[in-house]
Amino acid sequence: MRMIFPHDATTRIGTGGITVRVAPRYLPDQSDPRAPRYVWSYHVRIENHALEAVQLRARSWLITDSDGNVEAIDGPGVIGQQPFIEPGGAFDYVSGCPLSTPSGMMQGHYRMTAESGSFDIAIPAFALRLPRD
Repeated sequence: MRMIFPHDATTRIGTGGITVRVAPRYLPDQSDPRAPRYVWSYHVRIENHALEAVQLRARSWLITDSDGNVEAIDGPGVIGQQPFIEPGGAFDYVSGCPLSTPSGMMQGHYRMTAESGSFDIAIPAFALRLPRD
């Protein structure tokens, strides 16, 4: 696995032959604690270990800040795409999340389709935290 997924910064979950890995990263250059605005990017890798191709059709996120405020985000695909992932293949993307608090959590699921039908794949919960000095 590439260095973007070091063991201590990666969250991983597998469902039905599909593995989802997430690696968040704090972006100090895009953040302004006085605003307050804290921004993270997160790199997602979806691996297809199943026997049939799948298509990522939709996403559903729950984003919780450290004050307990929850934002639900639902929409088609990811980053403007609804990728097909062949058996043995993978799809990577990077997106971002701003918060008004210095920490939070993200979790959710992807809606996938295959010849055998539609199903949800869990996105593992992962923490959005400021790096330690």
